[in-house]
Amino acid sequence: MGAASGKTIDTGFVEEIRGALRGAIDLILPYRCAVCGRVSDTEDRFDSYNSLYMELYGQSPDLHICGKCLSSLNIQDEDRRWFLCLSNPVSGDPCPGLALYMPFEYKGLVELVIPKIKFGKKYELARFFGCVLGSALQGENISADLVVPVPLSKKRLEERGFNQAGEIAFPVAKLNGIPYADDCLIRIKETMRQSDITDKGMRAVNVSNAFRVSDDWDVTGLNVVVIDDVATTGSTLHEAALALYKAGASKVLCAAFAGNRSLKNAEPF
Repeated sequence: MGAASGKTIDTGFVEEIRGALRGAIDLILPYRCAVCGRVSDTEDRFDSYNSLYMELYGQSPDLHICGKCLSSLNIQDEDRRWFLCLSNPVSGDPCPGLALYMPFEYKGLVELVIPKIKFGKKYELARFFGCVLGSALQGENISADLVVPVPLSKKRLEERGFNQAGEIAFPVAKLNGIPYADDCLIRIKETMRQSDITDKGMRAVNVSNAFRVSDDWDVTGLNVVVIDDVATTGSTLHEAALALYKAGASKVLCAAFAGNRSLKNAEPF
């Protein structure tokens, strides 16, 4: 073939055309809500979240939620966010009075989203929940030395591809200026899914002695926040906290994005 003709391509013009095409495609195929599938109408109201996400992850979020779904995410009143970790406290508990911060009820939007996160690989929704939980905790003036997610087993992590508790815990740590330690706790017992067990006593048995602190970590004297996505009986978070206490932690606070408790029964951490 012959030499190039010498004409130069106006890259600005090309980008302008590409932008116009993207805009046309958006009009034809608009963004859909990740929760309900309706057309997302909140793009112009997501600027602050987009900026935060860029700061945390170095990229723009691939998340779109419609106004109806967003408006149904209602935080509990301030005096209804704190609970005892165990919904049914037991005598002889090695860490009685263990507090649980849980600002949302497991219903409505949350009930729709959690399965999408766990079984639909929607990690972007977990990160969004993490930013919401982190912002809520900012108002509680929590001080701690570490934020630690409840770990999955190696098998469950391979199946899912990510740990939803970790995706929630990371922005909680960053927003509150607390170091994040996703490898601090190790799950040493292959457990059944808690959601598959209806008996409260069996839930406790299922996760009994399920965790230990990694040999790479010394938590002696530290204040630790341990994070999970959902708390029902509180048994999983309780066992995670117990492992931290056994390893020498000074104080542990449990936090979950949501749960199904109805009464306040613990004072703040």
